[in-house]
Amino acid sequence: MHYDLKVKLNKLDSQQYRNLRVPEIDWALNEAQEVFIKMIAEPRSKNGYGFEVNQRSIDDIRTIVVNELTPLPAIIFNSSSYTVTLPQNYLFFVSGYACISRGNCQNVQARLFVRQHDDTHEESPFDSSDFDWLEVNVRFFEDGLRVFSDETFIVNSICEFNYIRKPAYMQNAQDYVGGTYKLPNGVVLTGSQNCELPDHTHREIVDLAALIITGQLQIPDYQIKQSKISLLNN
Repeated sequence: MHYDLKVKLNKLDSQQYRNLRVPEIDWALNEAQEVFIKMIAEPRSKNGYGFEVNQRSIDDIRTIVVNELTPLPAIIFNSSSYTVTLPQNYLFFVSGYACISRGNCQNVQARLFVRQHDDTHEESPFDSSDFDWLEVNVRFFEDGLRVFSDETFIVNSICEFNYIRKPAYMQNAQDYVGGTYKLPNGVVLTGSQNCELPDHTHREIVDLAALIITGQLQIPDYQIKQSKISLLNN
């Protein structure tokens, strides 16, 4: 990907711009990967993108989709809700099930439904969490998930949590001076870490990185690179 990026920036035999250092290339590739994942997984607007909108989108990020079956404990928040801490590598929610209990019915699986904070779902008999319908409302907040009960059942845990995780930071520190460098947050990198997304996405990520760098350096062919990305996503 380093080589591909240099080719796309026409820098292999060019003296027009200074050579980008390994940490700068790594930074651009990771920024491009982040844009790529957000564009596929959770676009803010309805633009034809989105996770599982088609098979290509599924395959593009399948390697960072986690099916977590280890129960995430539910801690009592108040009489009608619980809190659950999200995994440290959590990025975007896909789906999930809570294990709930009422009377002799223990650890029954109920589907999670994400609600907005301004919803009145718990005041509505049609939208509140319901043991009989096996539906449990959740809201996201700073510390993780808030899981709602209607006070007639107990939430034991989130027993299945499907999500898109943060990918490992791509880096090629072994080719930098001394074989190591430090990120702005203080993490020291050594060796190398390849992209965790499927191979067929790598060139698209490099295209995005080249576009980002081209814009930052004000290289004249910015529009050409932008047009290529538009073509690939149609």
